[in-house]
Amino acid sequence: MSIGQLFAAGGIVMWPLMVSSVLAIALIAERLRFWYRVNRRQKRFLREVIDLYRREPELIVPKLNQYIDLPMARIFLAAVQLDEPNPEEFRLGLESEAQAEIPLLKRFTVIFETIIALAPLLGLLGTILGLITTFSSLEIGSIGGSQTTGVTAGISEALVSTATGMIVAIVVLVFANLFRGLYQRQVALIQEYGGQLELVYRHRFENDRSPVFSGRAR
Repeated sequence: MSIGQLFAAGGIVMWPLMVSSVLAIALIAERLRFWYRVNRRQKRFLREVIDLYRREPELIVPKLNQYIDLPMARIFLAAVQLDEPNPEEFRLGLESEAQAEIPLLKRFTVIFETIIALAPLLGLLGTILGLITTFSSLEIGSIGGSQTTGVTAGISEALVSTATGMIVAIVVLVFANLFRGLYQRQVALIQEYGGQLELVYRHRFENDRSPVFSGRAR
């Protein structure tokens, strides 16, 4: 059976399922590109930036600007560009910018959750409509070719729509869990390396009571 035949057999609920699946594919592709870019460039970035901040803090702003498309770089940049903060203000700068980056890291989560919940319900609706078609084709005490066709169509609608809804939900669930794991890993990295950056700043602040940001950009 071709895709067109399956689509026709699934009934009217195949239309919203198709829209949901196309939307899910587009959003999954965007998230895969985003996380691939972040993870590929971030490894090198994290190795360099903390060491550079210890040795030559005046060069940290240009270095962060080279990676400005990374959430971690924007978080660090917001803190190091503060005007002579004390350690507590530096920490608040990191935390506030980290909170601002969370919506980007969790982007499309609500849409994925909606599709995961909605697709099986649409499949169940297709099942009910298919059963209605099946029973409406039956006449007690009479069995004929036209009835057989109606019953077959109803059963096909019920099974195809249910299977399609489950497939859409399962696929989206797999990727949603993948993105959730990547988000949690990113939050852990922000906390880990944000803490390291804060410790470096706190150590310098306590030593000379004057943070060195001669490379600060405005």
